[in-house]
Amino acid sequence: MATPTEALETVMPTNREMVLDLHRRMVRIRRFEERAGKLVESGDMPGFLHLYVGQEAVAAGVCSALTDADQITSTHRGHGHAIAKGADFRPMFAELYGKTTGYCKGRGGSMHIVDMNRGMLGANAIVGGGIPIAVGAAFASQYRGDGTVAVSFFGDGATNIGAFHESVNMAAVLNLPVIFVIENNGYAEFTPQDRHMKLTDIAERASSYGIPGVIVDGMDVLAVRAVTLEAIERAKRGEGPTLIEAKTYRYFDHQGIKGMRILYRDPAEVEAWKTRDAINLIEAIGVERGLVSAEEFADIWAQTEADIEDGIEFARTSPDPDPADILDDVYTS
Repeated sequence: MATPTEALETVMPTNREMVLDLHRRMVRIRRFEERAGKLVESGDMPGFLHLYVGQEAVAAGVCSALTDADQITSTHRGHGHAIAKGADFRPMFAELYGKTTGYCKGRGGSMHIVDMNRGMLGANAIVGGGIPIAVGAAFASQYRGDGTVAVSFFGDGATNIGAFHESVNMAAVLNLPVIFVIENNGYAEFTPQDRHMKLTDIAERASSYGIPGVIVDGMDVLAVRAVTLEAIERAKRGEGPTLIEAKTYRYFDHQGIKGMRILYRDPAEVEAWKTRDAINLIEAIGVERGLVSAEEFADIWAQTEADIEDGIEFARTSPDPDPADILDDVYTS
């Protein structure tokens, strides 16, 4: 059974702009995912989705510390990373609807969202598939000497595959400017962490490669941002990668909102994690410290709702792909 992380000492914000930015990123992820999940389950939107609700603090905290030039790789649960990096609702929804105005012209779908203009190198349906891609991006950055960093997001289950170990080892040996972010939500699909590894703290694996392993409260966006900034500075000093384990939780099932109706989690466990909701935490901190009013937070929710409606309408009215173009953008060697 996964248990909520104990609240660590929260990193206090220094200005209201930071609080507003982090809150906006998380709210946009939360409402996009909730709405997309309902659209799929109602039959309005085709396909199926792996939703990110509950883990918003990880994507928002990490991506708030990055620039557009910095690059990230994602997972099958990748909408949150794309939105946190600045992806727009219109092409996001259009891609999920399979429309030509989507980020991948409707050809990639949920698990292959890409926004190269924002440094989003793509979600990846293969577990751990984005890890070596991020290492490649970091190698290119080091070769060019452009001062950028790469970040790879992946889950606890991905740390058991060969690509993870090979990638981290190579990045460590070459001192590449890459940050490995484990989003440890306690489950590899339906399998609890203690059923697929002996470790409690996956960050311990970092010592095998001679790099720092950092554990952070993944429900605290300020703490996530703080450890990310430290990892970025280390990378830019030429000292190599950092492995960050963010202990977090997904509120919905592995797939969709109701998922496959497999009872593998105690409902009380889900509710316990919700008491540490990242959005509620940042709102409480902002109001208590007099940085942001409750009305200003409410305005962010309202603006997000308007943007959601606009994105859905744009997607629904966008053109379907033309079968005559089926071989466009298809390459072979």
